[in-house]
Amino acid sequence: MKLNLTIISSIVVAVGLVVLCFTIYQVFGERSRLRSDLEKRTLLYADEFCSKNTDAIAHGNKNRLKGTFNNIEKKIELLGTFIYYNKDSILILNASIRPNLSQHLKYLLQDGYRKGPVGNFISVKGQNIYQLMKPLKLNGQLSIIIVFYADADYIHKTIMDIWLSNFFRWFLQALLVAWITFLVLRWGIFTPINKIAAWIKAVRHGDIETLQERPPVSFLIPLHAEINQMAQAMREARAIAEEEVKLRTNAESVWTPERLKEEVKRLLDNRTMIVVSNREPYMHIHSGKEIKCIVPASGMVTAMEPILTACGGLWIASGTGDADKETVDKLDKVRVPPEKPMYTLLRVWISEEDEKHFYYGFSNEGIWPLCHIAHTRPVFRKDDWLFYQKINERYAKTILAEIKNEDNPLILVQDYHFALLPQMIKKARPDAKVAIFWHIPWPNPESFSICPWQHEILRGMLGADLIGFHTQYHCNNFLETVNRTLESRVVWDDFSVKIANQTTKVKPFPISIAFTLKDLDQLEILKPNSAEVLKKYGVKCQLMGIGVDRIDYTKGIIERFLAVERFLDKYPKYQGVFCFVQIGAPSRTLIKTYSDIVLEVENEANRINGRFKQKDWKPILLLKSHHSHDEIMPFYKSSDLCMVTSLHDGMNLVAKEYVASRTCIDGVLILSRFAGASQELTEAVIVNPYDIEQTADAINFALEMGKAEQQRRMRQMRQNLVSSNIYFWAVNLIRSLVAINGN
Repeated sequence: MKLNLTIISSIVVAVGLVVLCFTIYQVFGERSRLRSDLEKRTLLYADEFCSKNTDAIAHGNKNRLKGTFNNIEKKIELLGTFIYYNKDSILILNASIRPNLSQHLKYLLQDGYRKGPVGNFISVKGQNIYQLMKPLKLNGQLSIIIVFYADADYIHKTIMDIWLSNFFRWFLQALLVAWITFLVLRWGIFTPINKIAAWIKAVRHGDIETLQERPPVSFLIPLHAEINQMAQAMREARAIAEEEVKLRTNAESVWTPERLKEEVKRLLDNRTMIVVSNREPYMHIHSGKEIKCIVPASGMVTAMEPILTACGGLWIASGTGDADKETVDKLDKVRVPPEKPMYTLLRVWISEEDEKHFYYGFSNEGIWPLCHIAHTRPVFRKDDWLFYQKINERYAKTILAEIKNEDNPLILVQDYHFALLPQMIKKARPDAKVAIFWHIPWPNPESFSICPWQHEILRGMLGADLIGFHTQYHCNNFLETVNRTLESRVVWDDFSVKIANQTTKVKPFPISIAFTLKDLDQLEILKPNSAEVLKKYGVKCQLMGIGVDRIDYTKGIIERFLAVERFLDKYPKYQGVFCFVQIGAPSRTLIKTYSDIVLEVENEANRINGRFKQKDWKPILLLKSHHSHDEIMPFYKSSDLCMVTSLHDGMNLVAKEYVASRTCIDGVLILSRFAGASQELTEAVIVNPYDIEQTADAINFALEMGKAEQQRRMRQMRQNLVSSNIYFWAVNLIRSLVAINGN
């Protein structure tokens, strides 16, 4: 309250001073104007009086002069006039001035008027008067003085009116400003300040609901975002502390971002970790007049991003966003994540022709179907191969430029787009430690042998010090392929390959997601209602299944739909009750096999829906668009089962993301035996996706499963995620690489 009064009083005084200065200036100007106007008018009528009555003045003709005076008096409100001939001869034309004549005569004793008309503003008994003394020459000599008296009281009244009106104006202004100031202070300043204080208190107490309230005014939005960041950091710090206590209490070895960061710092010994991939972790795109930063849909990005966020370093990737070039510096680098930069992203630019041959051509029409045994014929073209070599060389030059001042640099190459890169780096920098992680399966030797450039691909990969796959089965396939294809020494005892002076270790590193003890402990009593999630799609059901995939022929989406159809045939009581939601993000649609599979998925969903559809229900809801993680989460949480029925997959992190989302410790995961995740999530319902009958029965088994059994299975799988999370994967990979050759 004291602050309010102080500010309001200050404003009132300030307004008063401004009004005072303005009034003084206005009074001075108005008084000067009015006086000047009166002087001019009086002199004008004095001249008129004298010119018309010269003879009458000379002869003292009082009657004639009085008549003229009366006419002038009406025009300028003359108070009186007298004609001074000498001190003994004075002609008075208005008797009202006679009582004060003696006082007026004293001005005649001054000589100033003899040079011309002289005016004075005088006060007689409280009355303001303007006196004009005009000399009149007769026969060339000054002999007569005519004195005019005009009323000047109106000038004083006008000035007083100005002072009075300005006072009321000032008073009203001060009152209005004080009221507005009070409102501004109340709602514009103190309310936001109180809101900020509430936020800070919420940060201290961990009150998330208060922090989620929208800021009352727009200018607080940046501050609200920063306070949210502080809250997040404090929550993480508190969770880390609690987690460390649990680890010490239970003597468990769970990897967290902080623990990984410290371990990597020790392992790298001031070296920079460089990650290389085709897909960038953050993409900038134009959205209207704004530039937005989005996270592309990618299992590799999902896995690698938490590692770089924890450890820092450099990520080199292709810039594919239409606003990517506008957001990098002169070195083509940008710090990410945007809201809290933790590492550097270096973008490599590739043209549309490069992308057509390197990415769509050799990588995704050649290597992808070659490694995924999903009965899609690989296509190999010489032009695609040449562009594949060209892009690998471009990346190699970029990497070598970045590590020119680094000793024993550590480089993690990601996936099948860069099979040639390890050898290119090692040729130029033998001291570099290079690992390549193959995120997709490795086929058997017979399947791989159809590739025309199998020797070049294998030699390129074996330039690495370490090659990682998701499972031991894929490692075995790779070693058998090398053993049959190249002149080399495969050492099965330690799973290594030796060619000349280069030795390459081949090991399994099952990739995972960011999931720690604090995530394990975030339990919920009630899960979201699936009816609410489906309401905006016009679908009503009691039970819901979910599938999340890129629309790819390896994901078994068609087989999944056929299993849903067979399930409804075989168990008709679920018709109108169970709905399967398939979130499918179209990808690589420039490739015919991918555009064909999109069309096939749509047609199959429409066919099955047409067969079973009821008024407010249909068996399959196909959402054919990219969904962010936040958009997918309500489907994960509210569903009764999740189907991951890949025909062939390296790992498939959707299975692990679904388990991580089940904070109510219920739900059932139906998982393909051909996905790498089935080797770890053994409590899932494992199926052969090609066996439609078995998969249909698995859906029924999942929906009929008791809550106790669901909880037992889910707890076991969630515990598995904690012990084998992405940080555990990263530290194993980096430790293995650093340990090679005793370093």
